Amino acid sequence: MTDLLMPKATAVWLVDSTALTFEQIAAFCSLHDLEVQGIADGEVAVGIRGLDPISNGQLTREEIVRCEGDKTSRLSLSSPSTKLPQRTRRARYTPVSKRQDRPNAIAWLIKNYPELNDAQIGKLLGTTKSTITAVRERTHWNTPNISPQDPLLLGICSEQELLEELRKAQRRQEREAKKAAREAARKAAAKAEAAEAATPPPAQPAPETVPATDTAPAPAEAAEVASAPDSETPADAVTPIAPEAGSLIGDAPEKTGDS
Repeated sequence: MTDLLMPKATAVWLVDSTALTFEQIAAFCSLHDLEVQGIADGEVAVGIRGLDPISNGQLTREEIVRCEGDKTSRLSLSSPSTKLPQRTRRARYTPVSKRQDRPNAIAWLIKNYPELNDAQIGKLLGTTKSTITAVRERTHWNTPNISPQDPLLLGICSEQELLEELRKAQRRQEREAKKAAREAARKAAAKAEAAEAATPPPAQPAPETVPATDTAPAPAEAAEVASAPDSETPADAVTPIAPEAGSLIGDAPEKTGDS
């Protein structure tokens, strides 16, 4: 929605040519009710010629009739029939009398707002990147005489423009911080995965093997061994047989008839 052209002249025409209330005219022309009443009384806008909003396409006769019949309704601007061409962006113009102060303003912005990049400084002050680089690196031809000065006080840019560029710089820094955090997290995850892949799996313990000589016999086998007679008796286990009496005493002499 576009703004109304020449609101006071339009209010003069509406007061003279329509039956609209002061409140309706004031709301349409962005004026105060008392100001519209002063126009009707001839105390305000004296000598201003009324401007017909119907002829310039900002209002229609049907809209005026509708609001004249309903005192509570408000006039609405008509949408333009033709689209105005968009104004192309051009380099910021700096008056000749203030161009010599631009290096001082550049130095002030670099010192106080380091988050502003060269493109933003150039947009604010209407200067080139080469000049900004020369001031930043102290290679400017007038470096000994450059002293930082507030561009707002110099009148080179407005406070609203500076605040807008600072908001843009803050949003850019937040995006860069989030991107750096995501990149760091990705690298940490990749490093952890690589370390996990390089670590060999733990060796499985070998099963314990018991020597056959140390194996105790089963209870059943032990019982069979105990009950079975010895097939071979050791020599030391044979009970010695007592010798006959004759062998110990010697052979007794045979009795003869002579004795």
